Amino acid sequence: MSILEVRNLEKKYPAFELKKVSFNVEAGKITGFIGRNGAGKTTTIKSMLNLIHPDGGEIVYFGMPLTGNEQEIKKQIGYSTGTVNWYPRKKIRQIVSIVKRFYDTWDEDAYRKYLQLFELDENKTPRELSEGMKVKFNLLLALSHRAEVLILDEPTSGLDPFSRNELLDIFGKLKKEGVAVFFSTHVISDIEKCADDIVYISKGKIVSAMDKGKFSEKFGREGETLEDTMLRMERGDFDE
Repeated sequence: MSILEVRNLEKKYPAFELKKVSFNVEAGKITGFIGRNGAGKTTTIKSMLNLIHPDGGEIVYFGMPLTGNEQEIKKQIGYSTGTVNWYPRKKIRQIVSIVKRFYDTWDEDAYRKYLQLFELDENKTPRELSEGMKVKFNLLLALSHRAEVLILDEPTSGLDPFSRNELLDIFGKLKKEGVAVFFSTHVISDIEKCADDIVYISKGKIVSAMDKGKFSEKFGREGETLEDTMLRMERGDFDE
């Protein structure tokens, strides 16, 4: 079942353009969003959240258009970037006490579980955290209000390999609970490990949006990793 639909999304800048970007995200699946830097991943994600205003197209969550239903929809979405923009001098517990007021679905048990799993100290401030721990704090907030969709822009940025694997394991557990996980990354091996579906964007245009296995069958060559395939396709060397 499609829990999120992106339909003919367009956004024009002087030096870049999203060109009728369309894809679906399914409940209970992990969707990897891949493409080189500047391909349009972050612009697409920000448009999906109305953080920037697209010039055309439609974003639909749970069968409802984002336009006109933004407040209701965003209560059911967890969003995280690879950075933290919270008050740098406030303690984590103080920030959390404010954030959770905005969610009637806040799950204190889930919050405590991920706080322990991520080994975060509530009495520290964001400026006292390493880059990797800042990412974990952002994810902690996204995971603590029982979101049905997680939209994550480079969530493994700054994480060491062990922490990255730990996070991918969490994604796997969440999908078993029916959560849709959509994340962009330049670490293609992460996509290879956990993704069910792949959305591949290049130069502002969707090249492919399909099951990971079908993607490999259609575009991959014998002995290639997913990263090998993508690098070759970026050079223009692939058959439709």
